[in-house]
Amino acid sequence: MKIVIPGGTGQVGTVLRRALSAAGHEVLILTRRPVREGELAWDGETLGPWADAVDGSDVVINLAGRSVSCRYTPVNLKAMMDSRVNSARVVGEAIAAAARPPRVWLQMSTATIYAHRYDAPNDEATGVLGGAEPDVPGYWAYSVDIAKAWERAQDEARTPYTRKVALRSAMVMSPDRGGVFDVLLWLARLGLGGPVAGGAQYVSWIHERDFVRAVEFLIDREDLDGPVNLAAPNPVPQREFMRDLRAARGVPAGLPATKAMAELGAFVLRSDTELLLKSRRVVPGRLLAEGFAFEHALWPDAARELVRRGRDLTPRGRDERRRGPDAPMARAS
Repeated sequence: MKIVIPGGTGQVGTVLRRALSAAGHEVLILTRRPVREGELAWDGETLGPWADAVDGSDVVINLAGRSVSCRYTPVNLKAMMDSRVNSARVVGEAIAAAARPPRVWLQMSTATIYAHRYDAPNDEATGVLGGAEPDVPGYWAYSVDIAKAWERAQDEARTPYTRKVALRSAMVMSPDRGGVFDVLLWLARLGLGGPVAGGAQYVSWIHERDFVRAVEFLIDREDLDGPVNLAAPNPVPQREFMRDLRAARGVPAGLPATKAMAELGAFVLRSDTELLLKSRRVVPGRLLAEGFAFEHALWPDAARELVRRGRDLTPRGRDERRRGPDAPMARAS
């Protein structure tokens, strides 16, 4: 297939590009700064020559949007909103103008659209959308507004010949450097991977392999459209999530953090505590109902597999793998 991925230079785009290219598909990336073969320039707001790549493609997977790994200032929140809504709108315009439109448009969304809650999981049918929860910071509602506007931009696009799916994705876990798993593992190795503000808030996640397989599943299933949760079926409280990650890495303990400590850490890392404190208890109701089988359904197993592959990505790990398990260890100089 010919697959076009707007905004495909980030972690999730890298995961998809690698897997879909390895499967033999032609993958084109739309980016503001094309530097590699298979990358085309676009601005995420206006139609241009890049739209020719959409015309005649089989699949569009729109991942474009400003990173959420930042301080949630008014300026950054507005950039998150504008980059998501504008890119979805212009992708819809390109599809609508195509002589041979793609058969499916997968639009990135987020599990953050659901309410902060502990009592029950959120699936697509019975899940509670966020924005009106008591006792949470007021700006959390704006994150939900961004997600709703993101999906609405796709829903309102006039693309009658293209099936549309909104990917309400949890955090995609891969061992790639700079990704969310890599950052969490770094914190655990520093001894900072303990419970945050008690650690009762749920963490939803999905292994990169299951994310790719779910995308392939949704491309193939012509009867599925609308919102679909991309998350492993077993979200866990943050304290258990980090405990299992520490165990996978062999870190004996993690320093607990109060909410105030989390605020300070987020400030230093130029991030925001919503990413740590919001309880995202999201489950993949539609995928499970349609027979999708997860390869990595349990976090302890997924964490061990990701840690192992992460070690293989280091120079020392690659050297040990080349020499084989029975080769003598190199001497430290």
